Amino acid sequence: MKEQDKIPTTRLQRTGKFLNTGAKVGGNYLKYYGKRFISGEDDNEELQRKNADDIYAALSNLKGGALKIAQMMSMDQGMLPEAYSSKFAQAQYSAPPLSYPLVVKTFKQYFQKSPGEIYDDFTKNAVAAASIGQVHRAKLNGKELAVKVQYPGVADAIGSDLRIVKPLVGALFNISQSDMDHYLVEVKSRLIEETDYELELKRSRQISEACGHIPNLAFPKYYPELSSGRILTMDWLTGKHLDKFLEGNPSQELRNKIGQTLWDFYNFQIHQLKQLHADPHPGNFLLEDDGTVGIIDFGCVKVLEEDFYQTYFRLMEPGVAEDTEVFSKLLEELSFLLEADSEKEKAHFTAIYAEVHELLGRPFFSEEFDFSDKAYFTTIFQQGERLSNDKILRKANAARGPRDAIYLNRTYFGLYTLLHQLGAKIKTHMNRALQKESEVLV
Repeated sequence: MKEQDKIPTTRLQRTGKFLNTGAKVGGNYLKYYGKRFISGEDDNEELQRKNADDIYAALSNLKGGALKIAQMMSMDQGMLPEAYSSKFAQAQYSAPPLSYPLVVKTFKQYFQKSPGEIYDDFTKNAVAAASIGQVHRAKLNGKELAVKVQYPGVADAIGSDLRIVKPLVGALFNISQSDMDHYLVEVKSRLIEETDYELELKRSRQISEACGHIPNLAFPKYYPELSSGRILTMDWLTGKHLDKFLEGNPSQELRNKIGQTLWDFYNFQIHQLKQLHADPHPGNFLLEDDGTVGIIDFGCVKVLEEDFYQTYFRLMEPGVAEDTEVFSKLLEELSFLLEADSEKEKAHFTAIYAEVHELLGRPFFSEEFDFSDKAYFTTIFQQGERLSNDKILRKANAARGPRDAIYLNRTYFGLYTLLHQLGAKIKTHMNRALQKESEVLV
């Protein structure tokens, strides 16, 4: 893959890059309509592919927040045309990397030394590249290491990046201005944290130590003396990303084992730690043939405030939607229902949330759940499409739901998607400890 020798860093440069891409997309539409007018051919798939290629090329060149948004959108299967979701998924671990001189520049800024002066061996070419940084393989004193290096200017450009991609996200997802602003405030906070590698180092060590007792999990050891605000050094973990792992046609037993490990990992973080690895895309997991799951990135962590946690998970209890009074009160506390809503709107929205609660809560409401069920995920996508076009919901121009729920909901949906791709059947019912905690919340 071709390396980049520079990244546009100023707001003017980054905005100009995106405007040029908009012109290319406009040109694609002109060619499409011209061809349809002359020959009668309606090749919409080819149009979508060209637009996806041009948009991804621009975001890859910009990197940072703009490319991170593309990665996040790729996880929302069914929300984007296939051409976009498959292309944007490359941002998870195979984006175009930066050239070695830029990596050296970052090292000299933080360590006053080049990588060759610090490690016994250091690959000049990145072995993986994503939206915020890229990974190099290194050796020191006989140890195999992974060294994550952040792209220059990423942290400083987050605000302008989100303003650049805001019109695109709004158009593709049919999201209102108020919902978009509500969403991006939370995204901006997480992205700012994700560019702070010292914070990531702290959280990585805390969460990996706290989850060390969970069977079949593997975490790298982190090295503070070889890390900084923009460089993070850890042990090299072996394993395959999900797509390569599935190419080996693993047994159902192995799929179930890995799926159970992922479910238990997230269950423990959410209900015991009240903070979680909130970026469950395939690039952040390494899978071994013995069922071990390696966790390699704690850049995006969501901390759950106690008041939000208690109210949210009361809403997730089986049967709560059947008690209209209790259900409506919880919806009001979580701002899914607003004081300005008319009685007709409240009734309509309550019915919608009851439907969503039943569908997305199914894995929680049974002893085990088969995530290979295609019909279940088809229903989820159909529900999402129907709600995005709901006239009453669209007309009510106000953001709904707590910001704290944005990354928690995305985490659950990302986990559902991973388990679906695995085709895993797992035990999902809350264990006794969580049942006791739930009883306290009632």
